[in-house]
Amino acid sequence: MSQTTPTARVCRDCDGFATATITTGLRTIDGARDTIRVNCPSCRGLGRTAPASLVRAGK
Repeated sequence: MSQTTPTARVCRDCDGFATATITTGLRTIDGARDTIRVNCPSCRGLGRTAPASLVRAGK
């Protein structure tokens, strides 16, 4: 009998690509591009969301 594995819940805002690297347009001292990392605000850089049963509903 086959068993199914639960699939991870992918963040609906970033579609699983939770972190982006953006160039600032500047260069470092050694000539490389200066970059910053930006995380998805919904999943905080995890790429997945918590199941609805674990999320606490506020009033």
